[in-house]
Amino acid sequence: MTFDPRSLNRWLIFGAWVLISLALFAKPVYALLQLANHDETASHILLIPFITAWLLYTERKQLQLEGAFSLRPAMLFLVPSLLTALFSLNCQACAPKTRLSGYALSLVLLVVAGFIFAFGGVAAKYSRFALAFLLFSVPIPDLFLGKIIYGLQSGSAAIAEIFFNLSGAPVLRQGFVFHLPVMSIEVAQECSGIRSSLALLILALVVAHFSFRAFWKKSVFVAAGLCMMLVKNGIRIATLTLLANYVNPAFLTGSLHHQGGIVFFLIGLALLLPVYWALRKGEAATPLVAWQ
Repeated sequence: MTFDPRSLNRWLIFGAWVLISLALFAKPVYALLQLANHDETASHILLIPFITAWLLYTERKQLQLEGAFSLRPAMLFLVPSLLTALFSLNCQACAPKTRLSGYALSLVLLVVAGFIFAFGGVAAKYSRFALAFLLFSVPIPDLFLGKIIYGLQSGSAAIAEIFFNLSGAPVLRQGFVFHLPVMSIEVAQECSGIRSSLALLILALVVAHFSFRAFWKKSVFVAAGLCMMLVKNGIRIATLTLLANYVNPAFLTGSLHHQGGIVFFLIGLALLLPVYWALRKGEAATPLVAWQ
């Protein structure tokens, strides 16, 4: 395999920029790793740099290198990176996780600035999906996370109610609480399915990026992925509750409840397949391009 020396030099410069950036943010990066290991809403962060690197690798041959290093356009991200880091450093009223989110965002902006500096604005525009994908490595601040989880709770409860009604089981709903003949269950925050929902969203974005040319098709597929988050979670709630009510109450505390998330995640993927195949019509004849 042969390398274009000019391209190889740019990759080496970008790699050095990334390493220096990680060294500058060593403490926040370590805190991110700790958060990802202990918080299910941030567990995906460990995979994001590797997925981004793979995305950039798959598109490396299409990059149009500019003649000189692009410091001026890189400043459009370098300056916000510096301001975000300073704000996070001096924000005494911010919660620790919020400050960490600020540091992570600053690091992402710094990496993007390094890419633009090394490869130029045209290459960055072509690789904007991969670069924007790095935003998933920024922890969701608790202020927004609470709203997201509440939305997932509400949507999941609504979908679960539909499946309860389809089952014919006598159920009375009061907010997030469902009353059945034998027991009552509550759709708590832990039942929101935030972890698998984030995983499904990330997968939908990557699949849409590589599978569809038209922006509307990408948007429809991602929107369908968002809907399937709620559907698969509603199915999980209704299934476990009905099994616990009519078969064995242990289903609410057993392995299907605690380790069965992958089963319902696969159900969500299966429900997304018809949408995928419908949108894929007419796509195979022309080479795929990046997100437009």
